[in-house]
Amino acid sequence: MTVLLLAVAILGVSASGPLMAATTAPALAIAFWRNAAATVLLAPTALTRGRGELTTQSRRRWLLVAFAGVMLAAHFATWISSLKLTSVAAAIALVSMQVLWVVLIDVVRGVRPGLAVVAGCALAIGGVFVITGVDLSLSRDALIGDGLALAGGLFAALYVVAGARARETLGTTTYTFLVYGVCGVTLLAVCLIGGVPLGGFAARDWALIAAVTVCAQFLGHSVINHLLAVMTPVVISLALLLEVPVGAMLAAIFLGEALPWATYGGLVLILAGLAVVTLARGRRQPTETLVGD
Repeated sequence: MTVLLLAVAILGVSASGPLMAATTAPALAIAFWRNAAATVLLAPTALTRGRGELTTQSRRRWLLVAFAGVMLAAHFATWISSLKLTSVAAAIALVSMQVLWVVLIDVVRGVRPGLAVVAGCALAIGGVFVITGVDLSLSRDALIGDGLALAGGLFAALYVVAGARARETLGTTTYTFLVYGVCGVTLLAVCLIGGVPLGGFAARDWALIAAVTVCAQFLGHSVINHLLAVMTPVVISLALLLEVPVGAMLAAIFLGEALPWATYGGLVLILAGLAVVTLARGRRQPTETLVGD
């Protein structure tokens, strides 16, 4: 049953990239609606079972939650935007570089990485150069999309680091409700200030946004949160790396996305590097799981 649930989670997060790439609605609108819907659906449970947690948090804990929510909003905004400019496979692979950003954040905080971590980082970065080099030869938009995906990985890393601290005194449902709420409010403000339309979309786009919410937010995020109680974070993080090839396969099947062979080589390098880093960090400390998109 556990393996089946893990397979469902991988398929859920893998489907989000192709689904959002197929949606003609603005990237910020997609990000807002998926978080707003998830917040509303989580509210009844969070506001009843988590009422005690909500009234006992310190000011510092609330600031951590707020920061995590804003970083999650920045992650969604940049990554979903990247899907409109570069290939789904490249966007998923480059946003998965959040593991390397977490390593860099640790270095800034004074934590020295081991040799295996450095070697894994070098492999993954080599893969990034291969993909971005190919995309540079294709179009300027594709290269911009690659940059947005990498930025999405950085914001995801900041979200994970801040969220790990915030969750020390918050349950999964309560924290998820709060961080999605902050994320949704942040995206709403950006949309209103920037004049991004939040409605008037075709029925097909609304259906795709609903599908993204179900696949990524619930079948992806929620199932992963459940599995953390019965599986190690390292195993889950390694399994979630399958989002890269599965997402690429779904994009090829449903969007007809064909990639240069060099891009596949870059994907392999990134996957190999991230796997090495995840395993090495797992031997030394609990590993933060990847953000399921």
